[in-house]
Amino acid sequence: MAGRDAVLVQEPVKPSDIAPPHHLPNPLDSIVAVDEEIPIIDYAKLFSDDLDERSRALQHLSKASEEYGFFNLVNHSVPDNVIEGALKKIADYFRETEAEEKRKYLKKSSEDTMVYGLNSYAGENREFVKMVVYPEYHCPPEHCYREAFGEYIKGLEEVKFGLARALSKILGQEETYIEDVFNLKRGYDVCAVNVYPPCFNAKSSIGLPTHTDPGFCVSLVQDVNGGLRVLSHQGKWINVSIPPNAILIQLGDHLEVLTNGKFRSHLHHVVVTKNKVQRISLATLHGPSLDTIVSPAPEFVDEHRPRGYRAMTYREALETNDNNPIDVETCLEQLRL
Repeated sequence: MAGRDAVLVQEPVKPSDIAPPHHLPNPLDSIVAVDEEIPIIDYAKLFSDDLDERSRALQHLSKASEEYGFFNLVNHSVPDNVIEGALKKIADYFRETEAEEKRKYLKKSSEDTMVYGLNSYAGENREFVKMVVYPEYHCPPEHCYREAFGEYIKGLEEVKFGLARALSKILGQEETYIEDVFNLKRGYDVCAVNVYPPCFNAKSSIGLPTHTDPGFCVSLVQDVNGGLRVLSHQGKWINVSIPPNAILIQLGDHLEVLTNGKFRSHLHHVVVTKNKVQRISLATLHGPSLDTIVSPAPEFVDEHRPRGYRAMTYREALETNDNNPIDVETCLEQLRL
C-alpha cells in the first residue's frame, strides 16, 4: 500500500500530466510480466478430517508460502454473495457520493480510524478509503456499504485465524503459535478500498507503485480481474489472476521478520494499462497488535541463519518515515540488519 502521502487530493493539472499514459516515461513499462498460474490452496482441506488430505494440503501451502509468498485461497468460509455484495456496495458509494462528503475523511491525526485519498499523477492513480476494521469495526454509519462491507470483514476473521493455525503447523509449532506471538486477537487490521481508473482516465500506467506490505498477511478480493503484478521469489514478475470469489493471500513483512526470512513478503505493484473499466479491490492488512514487539523468534535463528532483522513494535514499524498507523506503509528495509 505504498505511495505518496495517503491524504493528498488530486494535484493541480500540469501540461505533462494530461498526456496519454503511453507517452509518459514509466520504469514499470519495461518490466516483462508473464501469465503464470499461481498456487491455489483449498482452505477447507487444511482442516479436513481426512489426515492424508490435510497433510497434502499443508504441504501444498508450505510450498506456496516458501516459493511464492502468495496464493489464491478457494473453498474458504466467506460466501460468494458476501464478497459480491461488499464489492457492489463499495462501487455504489464511489459512484454516488459527492467529493465534499468523502473529503471529510482526509487524514487529520495519528488516531484516525478512516482516511480518504485521491492520487492522480504519474506515480500513482487511485482513489481510496482506508478503515481500521479490527479489533473494532470502523465505518461511518451513514455509508451505504456499512452492513455489506462489515459482513465481509467479519467473514475474513475466520480465514485470518485459520491461516495462522495452518502456517504455525507448517513451521513445526503449536497451532496457536502465530496467533499468540502476534497477539492477533488484539491485532490491528486495516482495509484499503482501492478504486483504479480506466487506462484512458489515468495519468500513467501506474495504479500503485512497487512495494511490500506490513503485518501478518494481506487478503485481497476484486471486482475485475487483472492489474496486480507480483515478483516471485525466483525473480519473475507474474500477472496475478484471481478466480471469481477467491481470496488472494499475500504474506506480510512481519511474518518474514518473525521467521527470520523463512517466509518472505514479496514486491508487487498495480498497473492500469489494461483497465477498460474502473477496478475495485479490497485489500485487508492483518497485523499484530500495535504494542506487540516483533523480532526473529529464537526457533528460526542459529549459526547457519543469523538474526537478520531488528526488534520493533508494530506501531513503531508503521510510524517509520513519519507515517501514521492507518497508512500501513512498509518499513521492511529499516527492519533489516
